[in-house]
Amino acid sequence: MRIPLKQQIRTNLVAIISLMLALLSLSYNTWRNEVTEHNRNVREAGFEVLVTLGELHEIIFFLHYDKDAVRGNPRLGWTKVLLVNDLATIMPGVTESADSLSETWEADWAALGQDQRAVERISRAVDEVRASTLHALSLLE
Repeated sequence: MRIPLKQQIRTNLVAIISLMLALLSLSYNTWRNEVTEHNRNVREAGFEVLVTLGELHEIIFFLHYDKDAVRGNPRLGWTKVLLVNDLATIMPGVTESADSLSETWEADWAALGQDQRAVERISRAVDEVRASTLHALSLLE
């Protein structure tokens, strides 16, 4: 005996609705987990960028103002700049300012300790990365 489709749907309506809700819940949960993971990655990268920028500023100040070649070692500055560049790739809207910092550091690091304008240009580039990082962090859901 053949049961009409309408009657089969009516008989199994609770099961059909339950299946649809389960699929919808699974889809939403998967999407939410992806967004949460992305936000976590951006947040951690952002905090690390901010810490690294602070360390870079210390190196700049030691090299320029204190003439301390140990704590103000330009090679340490390079490692900080490269780390900021790497972390900026994870953060939306920070890559451009990080690239600018890298270019500015490359052009001006050798003048630190002798040229006040060099330290001002590098500090301005650091501040731009800091501002774009804070902006990226403020946009997280």
